[in-house]
Amino acid sequence: MLSAFTNSLKIPELRQKIFFTLALLFIARVGANIPLPGVDPSPIKEFFELREQTRSDSGGNDILGFYNMFTGGALLNGALFALGIMPYISASIIMQLLGMAVPAVQKMQNEGESGRKQINNYTRLLTIAICALQAPSYLNLYLAGKGAIPADAANFWWIQTTVILIAGAMFAVWLGERITEKGVGNGISLLITVGILSRLPGSFFAEFGASVGQGNLIKLVVEMFAFMVVVLVTVLIVQG
Repeated sequence: MLSAFTNSLKIPELRQKIFFTLALLFIARVGANIPLPGVDPSPIKEFFELREQTRSDSGGNDILGFYNMFTGGALLNGALFALGIMPYISASIIMQLLGMAVPAVQKMQNEGESGRKQINNYTRLLTIAICALQAPSYLNLYLAGKGAIPADAANFWWIQTTVILIAGAMFAVWLGERITEKGVGNGISLLITVGILSRLPGSFFAEFGASVGQGNLIKLVVEMFAFMVVVLVTVLIVQG
């Protein structure tokens, strides 16, 4: 595998695509760690740490943890990319469902490249609409509820921060589309994968520490084995 990667760097066009992809992924990781203006991520991190220790509120908070994993920790950081690309994925799913029920969308799907461009434009507009609904909810129910927003936050702060969250989500979508167009692989999938992998080492060490503390290393071994099996099956499906 190492020799194959080394050989790929010897091809100028492929090397350019690899470095281009890595550069955009780096930008995405930077955006996932820059806090929103005036937001203090410390109360959010304290809340998550307490949740991990007590495991007492396993309802909606587990959903937040799952969403935070897909945003690469941006949700936990109160970052520019806190909404991630999940609104775009939701919009894509909605457009696919509409394609089975709405004749106008079905017509666009059958028009080839021009129809695909129209569907992409509508998907982006729908993404903006979803972000416009999610951003105020995130600020009000999540950041404000944890005491992470400025104490003197006025209407202007709420409006500008909502706009920043929407712009951050759309910029993440733009990065994914550029990777797909000029980089290596599917950009949206790579952004999700890198976001998950960025939290994998910390999660592994936390799980290792918990297993050692409980004297239950067998559970950790079983989880690692299950993880490798999932990766193996995924690779087989993709290759198939």
